[in-house]
Amino acid sequence: MSKQLAFGVIGLGRMGGGLAHKGLNEGLKVVGQDINPPDKKLLDAGLIYIKDYADFVKNLQAPRIILVYIPSGPIIDTVMENLLKVLEKGDIVVDGGNSYWGDSIRRHKKYLKSGVHFLDIGTSGGVAVERDGACFMLGGDKEIVAQVEPVLLKIAMAGGYVHAGPAGAGHFVKLVHNGINYGMAEAVAEGVALLESAPLNIDVAKTLEAYRYGTVIRGFFMDTVAKGYKENNGIGKIDSYVDDTGEVNWLIDDALHMEVAIPSITAAVFQCVASRDSNKYAFKTVAMTRHIYGGHAYGHSKVSAAERYQGREGGYYYNGIDPTTIVHKKED
Repeated sequence: MSKQLAFGVIGLGRMGGGLAHKGLNEGLKVVGQDINPPDKKLLDAGLIYIKDYADFVKNLQAPRIILVYIPSGPIIDTVMENLLKVLEKGDIVVDGGNSYWGDSIRRHKKYLKSGVHFLDIGTSGGVAVERDGACFMLGGDKEIVAQVEPVLLKIAMAGGYVHAGPAGAGHFVKLVHNGINYGMAEAVAEGVALLESAPLNIDVAKTLEAYRYGTVIRGFFMDTVAKGYKENNGIGKIDSYVDDTGEVNWLIDDALHMEVAIPSITAAVFQCVASRDSNKYAFKTVAMTRHIYGGHAYGHSKVSAAERYQGREGGYYYNGIDPTTIVHKKED
């Protein structure tokens, strides 16, 4: 009789909890730990909840696989040091958070001598992992990776698994994924801004819905934006402050050291930063400078606006027509 596939999870939040639920649904034994009591549906699904790391040893057979889904930073080392006190040689700890890939290489080397193996795994899938599974991007030694693959393939989306390379590769590949995410989201957002600002009575909601089918831009981002636009009755009431956790800042720094140009990703990150600038010091400085050297007005100027829109004859777009007379209004 073959041994039941099993794994432990530290951190039962959105990602860790979702993967635990997916594992239970796939018939795996799952032992979970969190500083907060788990969701009742996890317990009902069969999760073995523990409070002490030592209970991983009691409830899982060697070699044990422990997935860690907690925020990146020094806390990962704290968790590792505590696990080393109770785990046995040959057990495997897999950091699934958004840790920096350089930190993962350091940890791999640091814990190698302990006999407890350390792997890094980038994980993507959002809130749907509980139902669909995740995309896993794994970094580490081939022999150790082979031991965790049977478990990961059970909770991965079909086709959503790659042993990306050696230690650090999993988190590096995930970091690049996050950068692409920023660039794609920014491109879609700029498209929506154009649709909203066009001097035509465009049905933006229906246009976004149509973009989802047959176009070369169809996919996850278009699906998400179309859904959100419909649910929120447009974007007028959405807070314009764009928050982020900062990982893609690391990627920009890496790109500079690798001398790889990533202008779209970098611009997207700075757009996030610009959204938070309530002081607008840079804009105010430009306005001040232009006022001094060119006599340009502070604030809106009807004279400048007239020049801006009517100073060119025979232009393709406004053709000398005052744009305020043709700009699309939502109430039209």
